Amino acid sequence: MKLRLYNSLTRKKEDFIPLQENRVGMYVCGVTVYDYCHVGHARAGAVFDTIYRYLKHLGYEVNYARNFTDIDDKIINRAKEQGIPWQEVTEKYIQAFYEDMGKLNIDLPTVEPKATGHIPEMIAMIQALIEQGKAYDKDGDVFYSVLSFPGYGKLSGKNTDDLLTGARVEVNEAKRNPLDFALWKKSKQGEPAWDSPWGPGRPGWHIECSAMGKKYLGETFDIHGGGKDLIFPHHENEIAQSCGASGKPPVKYWIHNGFVNIDKEKMSKSLGNFFTIREIYKRHHPEVLRLFLISSHYRNPIDFSEKNIEDAAKVLTRFYEGIEAAKDFLQEKKSAGSSSLDDKIQSSVFMQKFEEAMNDDFNTAVALAHLNEELRKMNTLMQAPNTGQDADLEISLAGLIKAGHVLGLFFRSPKEFQSEMFQLKNQELDLDTEKIESLIAERNSARTAKDWSRADQCRDDLTAMGVVLEDTPNGTEWKIK
Repeated sequence: MKLRLYNSLTRKKEDFIPLQENRVGMYVCGVTVYDYCHVGHARAGAVFDTIYRYLKHLGYEVNYARNFTDIDDKIINRAKEQGIPWQEVTEKYIQAFYEDMGKLNIDLPTVEPKATGHIPEMIAMIQALIEQGKAYDKDGDVFYSVLSFPGYGKLSGKNTDDLLTGARVEVNEAKRNPLDFALWKKSKQGEPAWDSPWGPGRPGWHIECSAMGKKYLGETFDIHGGGKDLIFPHHENEIAQSCGASGKPPVKYWIHNGFVNIDKEKMSKSLGNFFTIREIYKRHHPEVLRLFLISSHYRNPIDFSEKNIEDAAKVLTRFYEGIEAAKDFLQEKKSAGSSSLDDKIQSSVFMQKFEEAMNDDFNTAVALAHLNEELRKMNTLMQAPNTGQDADLEISLAGLIKAGHVLGLFFRSPKEFQSEMFQLKNQELDLDTEKIESLIAERNSARTAKDWSRADQCRDDLTAMGVVLEDTPNGTEWKIK
């Protein structure tokens, strides 16, 4: 099955045929760096990182650009509030972005352009639009003339008549038409500014991505992504600018991920249900968050709730426990890796099912269901009589991990994951680890002395604390329920 993806522009699934054979150009709108990233940013990050990983898994050479908007009204206002230079604001939150997204196993793109590093490219594009009569200068502000672009509204499904009569449009007497949007903003006293043919100022938000996309991916490239909230006006305006300047459609396939709801309500600061990623990390493991974020199809809304994230934790824990059990089983059998293991993984029924799901518009929900099936198969193989199941188990284990890596999962060892989960649980429950270890030692001594009553009492006390014991050949191990 060929890769098919849903194109927001045509509103249907299409075969993915890149502009250049075996090469993909992909641009994803990045964050405006004036605050910490929230769970909505996390979803976009996980979605497009998974797409990036899967395209590479299929053998494509991917040129992936994801920008930082590092000049904006919000950044300027935050700098004024804190009484610091605007550059300090942007650098602080760029570093915070890397910290938060790094814990989510988000791969670095090919290039990460900053808006402020591409002012000349933006000025050149604005000049081209003015020369073609698609933009105009009004006392140092430059606006795009929406009515000069007949295709305006094709991506969002909006038309200019409805926008003029029904939408709330910012009143600005400098505009020829209320729908026109800023390409260049005249600087105000004390604001950052760059020289331009229209006087000192700074770029509008929309022109930034058009200019950077063109520089790194060309006048037309394969994929442009972002959240559904960017369809209008940001991506609609990008199309108008880029197509207006070059006469060519800038993007072949537009991909947009769905919103994040909090307990079935749309996430918003006004409702007080707005969580930053680092706030979530205080209670939940980053890889659990990653699994949760890709557990639904990327185009659907996803409901963030404590129950849903706890369910994801249980699923991920089962995966890691299964991986650990299979590794221990094969180690005891002293199974040696086969030089043709990669070929066997690729030709396995599991990998075919996994790729079939991902080829259907990156359906991670179905792909994860196949991972669960393979985990059950591994458990069955470990319980079956010895009829050559070791080789099958080895292929299943390696295939499960390989598919997990495509989804951004299973990069830790099972022991590392268990330890990190324990630390979070310990922090949440304020567990007395010394008391736990003391009760385990007391129970082991009682068992040695055949004082079964005392041994059982110690186990009961540990169970009441939420501690589960497992007696292994290497001693007694424990974990939190």
